[in-house]
Amino acid sequence: MASVKENLLRAVELTESDSPRLDLEVLLCHVLGKTRAWLYTWPEHELDDQSQQVLDRLIQRRIAGEPVAHLTGFREFWSLPLKVNRSTLIPRPDTEVLVETVLELCPQEALQVLDLGTGTGAIALALASERPLWQILAVDKMPAAVALAEENRSALGLANVRVLQSDWFASVPAQRFAVIVSNPPYIDARDPHLREGDVRFEPHSALVAEEQGLSDIRLIARRAPEFLEPGGLLAVEHGWQQAEAVRRIFSEAGYRDVESRLDYAGNERLTLARNP
Repeated sequence: MASVKENLLRAVELTESDSPRLDLEVLLCHVLGKTRAWLYTWPEHELDDQSQQVLDRLIQRRIAGEPVAHLTGFREFWSLPLKVNRSTLIPRPDTEVLVETVLELCPQEALQVLDLGTGTGAIALALASERPLWQILAVDKMPAAVALAEENRSALGLANVRVLQSDWFASVPAQRFAVIVSNPPYIDARDPHLREGDVRFEPHSALVAEEQGLSDIRLIARRAPEFLEPGGLLAVEHGWQQAEAVRRIFSEAGYRDVESRLDYAGNERLTLARNP
């Protein structure tokens, strides 16, 4: 049997990971049902045979490239524990910038909000957790994603979110929203990064878009004015090199107050606009 401390030394085996020590800590916490603080408090704790075998299998799967979130079945986003699986994108920390920005720009009073391509429900559920008076409609094209988002909504008890299957705006009720948010597919199909890291295990339909990754953003920009209130906010996440192109798309579509915001790494990661 090996101790917590001895197992943590195995981080050197995770040579392809950007955060091997953190990965191993998360896997250990998952196996033991403990917190990271507990690992540091009890480094000499020895794993029983069953726990060690489970950890060994998870480490081998991580070495093979499987995302930690898929190995544990959960990813924290906005301090919310979200169930994840291969049907959706794994929520990224940079997407929290989109949540922060919408909360910053919008009042706490009752609003109607639309989240397009909700995936796990991360953006909608984060907003709902902070703004109980907001009514949020979260839609996704894929039935498995809709089921997952609804499962997360139910687990968190957020009654101010409704999850609906819709191919972008196709099944959205004819109404006006104060805010439309989206983290749509925006990666070019030829991008070599699609063959690296966690994205190898995520659905390409949630990652890749035509027209150098901009086709879905163009569709959203074209259709959103039909569903936005006058002066309503459109906020879209995009690739770190796409901000100029997205600003041009929004401006040509007739939006006003078009601007981009930075992610935690200082890259232009999301673009905002107001409906005329």
